[in-house]
Amino acid sequence: MDDEDEKTRYRGFGPVLGLPIQNARVDLSALPPDFRKLFPPVLEKAKEPLVGITTDGHVVPDLFAIQDTGWNPGPASKAATAFLDCLTPTQRENVLFAVDADEWRMWINAFPSWDPHGLRLEDLEPAQRDRALAILQESLSTTGFSDARTAMKLNAALGELVGGYRDTLTEYSYSIAVFGTPSTTQPWGWQLWGHHLDVHCFILGRQMVLTPTFIGAEPTEADRGVHKGLRLFDEQRAAGLDLLRSLRPAQESQAVLHSSMRVQDLPAELADPLNGRHRGGAAQDNRVIPYAGLPAGGLSLPQRNSLLRLVNTYAQRLPDGPAAAFMENIEQHLDDTHLAWIGGTGDNDAFYYRVHSPVVLIEYDCQSGVFLDNDQPEPFHVHTIVRTPNGGDYGRDLLRRHLAHHHPQRAVR
Repeated sequence: MDDEDEKTRYRGFGPVLGLPIQNARVDLSALPPDFRKLFPPVLEKAKEPLVGITTDGHVVPDLFAIQDTGWNPGPASKAATAFLDCLTPTQRENVLFAVDADEWRMWINAFPSWDPHGLRLEDLEPAQRDRALAILQESLSTTGFSDARTAMKLNAALGELVGGYRDTLTEYSYSIAVFGTPSTTQPWGWQLWGHHLDVHCFILGRQMVLTPTFIGAEPTEADRGVHKGLRLFDEQRAAGLDLLRSLRPAQESQAVLHSSMRVQDLPAELADPLNGRHRGGAAQDNRVIPYAGLPAGGLSLPQRNSLLRLVNTYAQRLPDGPAAAFMENIEQHLDDTHLAWIGGTGDNDAFYYRVHSPVVLIEYDCQSGVFLDNDQPEPFHVHTIVRTPNGGDYGRDLLRRHLAHHHPQRAVR
């Protein structure tokens, strides 16, 4: 295929939905009503008290506890302090928020329809940007930092591929915000958000919550250009297929909700042009998501281990101590975990899976094209999200517990 034929495979986001994009924002007022309603009401939802994702509208109590996971928060706190110290007073004012600020919940995997909060990495001096990225590097595992940086670079590879959107499809078109005062004992955190990367990291002493974390890529592999060879989601895809293929026919029948990912074969709520099959995306902090699919209580030991290996492909983005605590909590609730699947099971098939328990919601979804010109979900455009249901997202349950013990006069939304 020559270069001219290759170019015809791609289309910009604007032509797809007619989006008026300026300064990395979408002007919703310029959109037809049918398109306008596709964008979630992020700002409105962020003002609501956080309940958390639940199965029936009621939070399961006492799922989380303040604990010592053995992780040293010193390097992350030091990196965040160094970043704040290198900023101008105005920059510092724009990047720093209260530890329970509504801005935690103001993110979207796409183009915001509001003035983004925080500081765009693109707008920082190189030395300032390096210090911002050092916060991620000191907070996450090697795998977690690599996944985040790969998502950013694949975003730039997409911009290089399609041409245009210079304020969005770049390596550094992401906003960073810091919440609270970086500390080794007191609660604080950070957020990095933008197209195909939305990471929320809450830190309390030697404990961490890394949800919601949304990571996506279109395409999942750069096959040319500056970032040629970069890939995402190989482990998450392989582990999902391994688990599904380990099921007996009766189990598979229960796990698979729909055997086709073709848009015309799915109900409308599972064929959203922006969110696909995702239930836990932006502005869904309080969504009711009933369990669906196969309960893990009836799995054999090898199948249970396969399920844990799948979850661990996401947990490994955390540093060792918090990752071990995360997996321990998963195992404690394994019998209450459910696996749901949509789509095929072949090596090249598009599919969606959801792992859902009282303490975790993981979604992996192959998407239709936004910038790439595929009108059906394909394995080369993937969205993933990890959440902590029942009020655990953004570390909010831990923050409530901390304040109740140390600052009973304060309340958290």
